[in-house]
Amino acid sequence: MAFAVSAAGGVEGSAADTSAAYFQAWRDGDVVAMSRLVDRPPGDFRQWHEAMGGALGVERLRLEPGDVERTGEETAEVTFTGVRELEELGEWPFDGTLRLAVRDRQWKVLWQPETLHPLLKDGGTIELVELFGSPAEQVTREGDKIPHNSYADAHLRPLRDDREEGEPVGWVLVAKAPGKPDRELLSARPETRRQRTTLSRSVQAAAARALDASSDAAIVAIQPSSGDILAVADRLKSGFSALKDVFPPGSTFKVITAAALLESGLGPGDQVACPGTYTIPGHRTLRNDGEVARGAVSFTDAFAYSCNTTFVEQSLARLGVADLPETASRWGFGRALPTGAGGFCGSIQEADGPDQRAADAIGQGSVTASPLCMATVAAAVQNGTWRAPRLVPEKEATRIDGPAPDPVELDQGVVAGLRAMMRAVVDHGTAGGAGLPGDLSGKTGTAEVVDGAPHAWFIGYRGDLAFSVFVRHGGSGRSAAVPIAARFLNGL
Repeated sequence: MAFAVSAAGGVEGSAADTSAAYFQAWRDGDVVAMSRLVDRPPGDFRQWHEAMGGALGVERLRLEPGDVERTGEETAEVTFTGVRELEELGEWPFDGTLRLAVRDRQWKVLWQPETLHPLLKDGGTIELVELFGSPAEQVTREGDKIPHNSYADAHLRPLRDDREEGEPVGWVLVAKAPGKPDRELLSARPETRRQRTTLSRSVQAAAARALDASSDAAIVAIQPSSGDILAVADRLKSGFSALKDVFPPGSTFKVITAAALLESGLGPGDQVACPGTYTIPGHRTLRNDGEVARGAVSFTDAFAYSCNTTFVEQSLARLGVADLPETASRWGFGRALPTGAGGFCGSIQEADGPDQRAADAIGQGSVTASPLCMATVAAAVQNGTWRAPRLVPEKEATRIDGPAPDPVELDQGVVAGLRAMMRAVVDHGTAGGAGLPGDLSGKTGTAEVVDGAPHAWFIGYRGDLAFSVFVRHGGSGRSAAVPIAARFLNGL
């Protein structure tokens, strides 16, 4: 009936016929057939359909037209719903209106870009935007954000850069309109990549706050049972790194010397001499701090009071040239430490004479160590096994830095002796009465250097936490490093 009425008025076909043919050609992707049904199609008609088809990754188009509604004697419109199925984003539903009018005695489609999608009106565009990988968000072992102003950035930043892959990771469909902000229509985003570190939020925060009032200093804390680095707060100046750079460790190295002497048969309770000075026959004279003489004391107390003279005399008498370097090697010296952010323990050379052997025995001479290294030493005393430290999970550390050295099971008799000796340091030795927790074990160190004031050290452990405090050119270990350790431990 509609066609007959139209024919009687001299108009070929009907709005219903034209719209049905147009929707079918649109479903089929037949742009030529569609253009024949359009009144004066624009020159970029095909480009518009390509932009809203293949360019968006449309795999299928579903259209559901409503009824034809007359809007005038020679005009009509059809509202419709549609769903574009996008390869990357899935279903994208939309609504639209197809407008028609009589032109040259034929029903034609009055096409505008908004026929394809309402958001294309008035110069709008729709684009499929590729999302690229970005550095992972670094989090603590608990999954929390790294504490603000943690002084760990220098070590975390290279890890973050290493994970920036720059490859596509997702897509977002964006509508753009002149003078308006972009509007996100659909997206397929991966969950925020998270790079888990071994840092403990509470330990890292306590280490950072302990250094707030200090400069040119560092704290490294390790979990002895796992080797996980729980904190690395690094405020060393001049580009020095608490993980990679080495310094004379001073008397903290007496832990290694004591281990070698215990292996030689010297017992923790054996009496030894602690004179104020000791002259190596035919060679140099070495002194205690302030040339304090303590007479005959137990080996434990010689360690607690950090008697240089005792350690020099006993080392020269009991240890061969290779003994101290071999002991140090078992405790990590000479090894790279593949934390994921790099690392190096330290070194000691085979001495070429008694003067160097004496200096090495008290952590001077050829001996160097990183703050990270000395934290692993304290951790090994606590646990009885030396473990390589890491800043990221083991698999990730291996991917970045290569495989870690195997754990080294230490002589348990030696370890038991060292535990008693380090406990004595805090109980009544060089770290006694300094505000440290009562259940702490540790060792102070003051390392003489030629380019300024001595370096200050303090290493220790408490429960399943071991640490190293280092203050470059800070003075004595008791006056400079121990107060920082007290702030750190009391802040946990």
